[in-house]
Amino acid sequence: MRDATFSVLKALAIILVVLSHAGAPGWLSDFVFIFHVPAFFICAGYFFNTCYLDDEKTFVGKRVRRLYLPFLRWSVFFLLIHNLLFYTGILNEQYGNAQGGVLHPYTWHAFFQRLWSIVFNMSGYDEFLCGSFWFFRALFLSSLAFLLLFKLLRRNRSLTTDVQVAWSILGIVFALTMWKTLGGLHVTGVAQGGYRELMGVFFMSCGFLYRRYQERVPMNWKVAAVCVLLLVSACVFFPSSMSWQADVVHFLSLPLPALAGFYLLLYVSKKLVCAGGVLKRGLIYIGEHTLYVFAFHLVAFKLVSAVKVAYCGLPWQQVGCHPVIHEKTSSFDFFFLLYLLVGVSVPLLWNAAYRRLCARYDLSLGTIMLFVARIGGRVALFSVACMRMLGVKMWEGAKSFIQGIKAILNASNPNDE
Repeated sequence: MRDATFSVLKALAIILVVLSHAGAPGWLSDFVFIFHVPAFFICAGYFFNTCYLDDEKTFVGKRVRRLYLPFLRWSVFFLLIHNLLFYTGILNEQYGNAQGGVLHPYTWHAFFQRLWSIVFNMSGYDEFLCGSFWFFRALFLSSLAFLLLFKLLRRNRSLTTDVQVAWSILGIVFALTMWKTLGGLHVTGVAQGGYRELMGVFFMSCGFLYRRYQERVPMNWKVAAVCVLLLVSACVFFPSSMSWQADVVHFLSLPLPALAGFYLLLYVSKKLVCAGGVLKRGLIYIGEHTLYVFAFHLVAFKLVSAVKVAYCGLPWQQVGCHPVIHEKTSSFDFFFLLYLLVGVSVPLLWNAAYRRLCARYDLSLGTIMLFVARIGGRVALFSVACMRMLGVKMWEGAKSFIQGIKAILNASNPNDE
């Protein structure tokens, strides 16, 4: 039977991601920001299979299908409806993020520039509704970079084992990231400068190494308690995250607490798997569909924002606040719990409903494209017929007008007098 521990771990991590965006109290957000996203990169390194070093095509193909194509499809969708959302107030030019930033309708030039950036740079997506889409790019590029570095360093005869190769990757990426943050440098061609991608490779190396050393690391409550103390200390004195604008202090204060958070998630996950029950099954389902929660929880938040607007009598335009409405209803706003519930459940319910429709009806991409092509063909034929009819009418009108002018000229001809 397959071990469900890491499915539960990913479920807990994605729940914490949603919690960190849901307007939770500051101390709680600072606590989970340290390790919730790094946990996904550590998992990616943990499950990295060295067989792909001789089968790069399969590895790259899987990453394209599971990361790039979903990113492309969903980013373009929100790009297409961006301007329409301004008519509903979901996006508006009055309310935006907590720093006062707002979005604006796109001109044709901005639309096509963003489309170009989405396709070729995995950027240009809607900053509010798709604000978490950077994760797709970071994991995609980190995975490819980890594979490439592993292949290159494996050729070094002094590195005789895969563990030595992984340690070398970790050291190289640590040094590069230190250089980048010290010098304020940007990785050319990578959106937002490449800090998140470098840290992704670093944490993938950590995950790969943890799998090789996990038998030496005791899994008990004592180590878990030390990890909690480390996380609390980091949260109080050196709060950090995988922010793209990290400086040296944020960079140096992230790795150790993030690894402690991963260990803590793994410890809790093992306990939950052993306990079994409905909670275990629910977490496994969430863990196997984290991508949908990652992609759409910010959109789902708008439902709660609409409820909060109605409940508190706020202007409708505040639904456009990102990621949640910033105005507090009390000293301790419990709406973050509703944001958390909806942010996790609605994307999963939508995905389940869509899959059920696909199972009942043929809603594959090819069928949809064929349907659109047929509708487009009929619209085109109707348009041609209308244009032809309009052209005939215009020609007949033009001929009548010319004949009228000729009649007037002939009637006013002085030779006739």
